[in-house]
This record gives sequence, structure tokens and C-alpha cells, in this order.
Amino acid sequence: MTDTLPPQEKIHGLTINADLSQGPFYIDGEDTTPKLFRKRCKALGTRTAHREKTFGIWRSHSWNDYFTHAKHLGLGLVSLGLQRGEVVSILSEDSKEWMYTDMGVQCVGGICSGVYTTDSASQLEYLVNNSDSRFLIVENDEQLDKFLQVRDKMPALTKVIVVEREGLHGFSDPQIMFLDDLYKIGADYDAAHPQAFDTSIDATKPDDTAILVYTSGTTGKPKGAMISHGNLMYSVSAGLHDGPVFDTDDQLCFLPLCHILERVFSVNAPIAAASTINFAESPETIFDNLQEVSPQTFVAVPRLWEKIYSQVAIRIGDATGMQKWAYSRALKAGAARADCLADGKPMPLATKLAYNFWDFALLQNLRRMIGMDRLRRGGSGAAPISPDLLKWYHSIGVPVLEGYGMTESSGVISINSEATNKFGTVGPALPGAQIRITPEGEVQYKAGNVFQGYWKNPEKTAETFTDDGWLRTGDVGMLDNEGFLKITGRLKDIIITAGGKNITPAEIENKLKFSPYISDVVVIGDKRKFLTCLVMIDQENVEKFAQDRRVPFSNYASLCAAKEVQELIRETVEAVNKDFARVEQIKDFRLIDVLLTADDDELTPTMKLKRSFVETKHGELINQMY
Repeated sequence: MTDTLPPQEKIHGLTINADLSQGPFYIDGEDTTPKLFRKRCKALGTRTAHREKTFGIWRSHSWNDYFTHAKHLGLGLVSLGLQRGEVVSILSEDSKEWMYTDMGVQCVGGICSGVYTTDSASQLEYLVNNSDSRFLIVENDEQLDKFLQVRDKMPALTKVIVVEREGLHGFSDPQIMFLDDLYKIGADYDAAHPQAFDTSIDATKPDDTAILVYTSGTTGKPKGAMISHGNLMYSVSAGLHDGPVFDTDDQLCFLPLCHILERVFSVNAPIAAASTINFAESPETIFDNLQEVSPQTFVAVPRLWEKIYSQVAIRIGDATGMQKWAYSRALKAGAARADCLADGKPMPLATKLAYNFWDFALLQNLRRMIGMDRLRRGGSGAAPISPDLLKWYHSIGVPVLEGYGMTESSGVISINSEATNKFGTVGPALPGAQIRITPEGEVQYKAGNVFQGYWKNPEKTAETFTDDGWLRTGDVGMLDNEGFLKITGRLKDIIITAGGKNITPAEIENKLKFSPYISDVVVIGDKRKFLTCLVMIDQENVEKFAQDRRVPFSNYASLCAAKEVQELIRETVEAVNKDFARVEQIKDFRLIDVLLTADDDELTPTMKLKRSFVETKHGELINQMY
């Protein structure tokens, strides 16, 4: 097979296509994830593939475990009637079983589709029916309840498999079975057909659809993006080219695996790089888990990076005068070093000595406190992040690099690297990819990871591509003279004021979110005389602010209504206004006084505010400002 491969090159220990502008894309001689998965499992055997906490103890699971469970799960589904090209949905928090399902289904030629655990029963019904799922795997009794509420509305669903038996002992239903029983069925099928799994893996082709990833549905019903094996192989090859992950690396998986960013970073990239995945116990324990794992490489959404920063900022606020002075000196030394690195300039001896001293005296302890003392590379994606926040991380010795992508580009379009990084940009296009900017400012993209289209939705698919085959991102941006891309906002989010001024709100919103007291912001002003905004406060930090100043409050709404809290946010808004022209300044604001979670329509599962939902639901607050 080797002599039919396109020219290859060795990059960070992996052999990949020398030219990534055209496929098929190979990693170590394999052209699909199932084939590469089999190669890694056979070679790595008893080495740890992933860790998961059980009763408070981290437990290791080998590549042999990974392969065997994926094989028995996949063959069990085949025994129950799964055909190549059919969809299996999974409704579960991140876990080893999520990955066993993903790889087991792909290895037998199926398509895996994730469902967010925050989705309602009616949303589950829509996703299962829209994807034509034959099988549904659910985590526990809580998720099973969602199925039971709408089971009569999902006639094509053959079987539901439950991962955990807790709370379901003695439960019996002819349509429902448990995962350990499915493993037994798969093991029996494997014994009777010992070549079946390898034959299925060999039959996978780069153009086969590997996974369905549903969009968040902010402008209508969610759409299922069809992503092929070739798309994933390109994303991994190109992503690891400039953002390497090594076989000695520990990674922490905490974003939902339904999300394309976490799927590529925690499933596909570790298979290629042979790194170790550690599953966070839950979103609530992420900070503890970061300290326990101390990953070498870690990718998160801006909200998490903002939260870590805000926790440090609040602690510094409580520090003694001497500690505050030391922190400011350390930050200044770190910023001077970061500027030299960013500009590619030699570091003056005085800068190097100052940083080394403050790193030893303070910064290394700070990194250890936030679980990033071993971090070689942090990544931020899925939403814009404040350049000021990135500069702060670089100043404390934590290299957080911003990238850009979307579901329809299999997770990644451009990325900053350790060698070339520009604050305020999302980096240059991936190797072998092309980016162009239309006269209207839209970013358009062409590469090997552009998706196959939307499942059963040719009309929306056609709308997503130009006549000459480029992907319309819907984002507004610009390319500098070195090819670095800067995203300034969404086409649909551009505000045209009553005076005819075009304003992209993302930069203003990011400046406001740099405050430790602000969790999220939506700038308002389309067809209006001036800009205003709706603010979601950071509950933990604002509560502490109120308690320290003896501000009375009884619940979240009364906290938002407190005069001192209103003044705190007003001061933040006024400070940010100084960085913008008069027409771009925020003239008034209102606090959203309802504590939002991912269960609410206003928030995506990755905790981003949905602008259209917010503007509709809080229209009365908006009207008060005008």
C-alpha cells in the first residue's frame, strides 16, 4: 500500500502528506480514523489511552481496553441489525463509553451523532428522527427518562442502550437493554465472525461520512453537518502540523464531545498523537481536575479562560499590599518577555533576568495554582476571545493561542502557532487551505476539511457554498499582509445604527468580558440611535464583591438590582468606552437578572449567549434603554 501514497513528510513524529492541498490525507500510512485507531491500539497495547475518575480515584484504561470495548460495542450493534451508513446517536456526558461508541460505530461503517445532555426530550426526538438513528445510547436513568417521554414519536428507533444500571435495577423493557449486555452480544459475534471487525475497518473510505455534528440551531432547527473520514484526517494532519501534541502529553477532556472542537481535539488528535485523555468529572469540577491532571496541552472556550483569569483577579484583590505589589512587578516582567517573544526580537538580558526572578518567586506558583504548571500549549476556540486576556496569560507564562473554525470546517480553519503568534488574530490558514475575503468582508474557505453538506437538507447545503465551491463562513474578517486572519464579527450580527454607521459588536463585547465581574454581553443598537448592552454578571465574583462590601441581597435578581452592583458594572462600561469612538460607545446597559444555564434557550451548550434569543426574550429590558 505504501507505494500508492502521495509524497509524505515527517512532522512532530507523524508521517503526513507533504502537500495538504489535496487528498486523500494519510497519517502514518492510514487514510481513515478507524484504520489509524486499529494501528495505534495494536502498537500501544497496555499503555494508558485514557483515565477516568471512579469513586474519587483516577483509574487508567489501556489502548487494548479501548480497542476491545469499541469492537464489542460495534459488533454488538451489527448483530442487532446496524447497517453501514446508518446513524447511532449517543446522549451522555463525556466518558470512555462515549469514545467506545464513537470509534465502535465508525469502525463498523456507521455514523455517530452526539446529543447534548442539556437537550430536552423534544429536542432529542427531533435529533433522533432527523438523523434516522436506528440506535440510541443513553448514559443513565435521567437521560433514559427523556427517551421514555417521547418514545412513541420515534418509530424508526430499534433499540435503546443504557450505560449505567444505577437506579434501574429490576427495570425491564423489550426496547431497552444495558451496555454490558451489548458487549456480550458483540463478544459472541466476534467469536463467531473473527474477521468481521477488521473487514469492516478495511472497508472504510475517506469519502464515507464518519460523524454527524448538529449545529446549535440559533436560526432555526439544528442541521446535521456530515463530516467524512477524510475531513477529520485533514483537520488532524493540518492542526498537529502547527500545534503538535506528543505521545507523552496528558490532555483534559471537558467540553461536550458533541461539539466539533472537543471531538477533534480529544478523540481524533489523541489517536494520531498517541496522547492520553483524562475525562473531567463534570463542568463544575474542571478547576480541580486541571490542578490534578496539569495537562501539557489544553483547549477550551473563551468562557473558561475568562473564568480562570477572574478567579485570579479576585484573589489578587484580597491580597496584602506587598502581595499586590509583587504581582504587578511579576506581571510587568512577564509582559516584557511576552512582547519580545511575540515580536520575534532577542530578549534583553535585563528582561530575561527580571522574568526569571519573578517566575521563580511568584509566577510558577500561580501556574501551579491554576493547574497549568506543565502547560506547553493552550488553545482557545469556538468564540472570540479578548486579546487583553491572551496577553495576560502569556505574561504569566501560559501560552494560550487563538484559533478559528466552525462545525462546517470540521473544527478548524486557522490557528496561531508557538512559532508565529499575533494577538488579536486567529492565525494564518491551515497548511494546504485557502482563505479569501469578499468585498462585503465575509471570510470564505476552501480546504480538505470542508464538510460534505447537511444531512437531508440540500437547500441549506447549497446556501452554505458559493457558486465556485467555497464555504461561506458567515463571519466578517480581514487578512493582514502576512496572511493572519482577524475576525471582527458575524455578518448577521453587524449593527447598522439609525445614523447609518456599521458596527461589529464583538470587539466591544470582548473588552467588557475582560472584567472579572462580567460573564457575557450582548450589544444592542441595530436601527437605533445609539448602542446599549445587556450584561450577564459573573455570579461568584459579584457575590463576593457584594459580601465584602456588606451589600444586602437575597437571591440572584436582588444581587443584580443592588445599587452598588449597578455602579460596579457602570464603571466597567465607562472604562471600556474610552477605547472606542463616540459612535461605538455604550450609552446604557441592563443586567439580565435571571441566572442562565445551558438548559435555557439563551445559552448554547458551550455557554455562549444566543444573540437572537436574548434580544427577543429580553425585549422589554431593551426598550427601557430607548
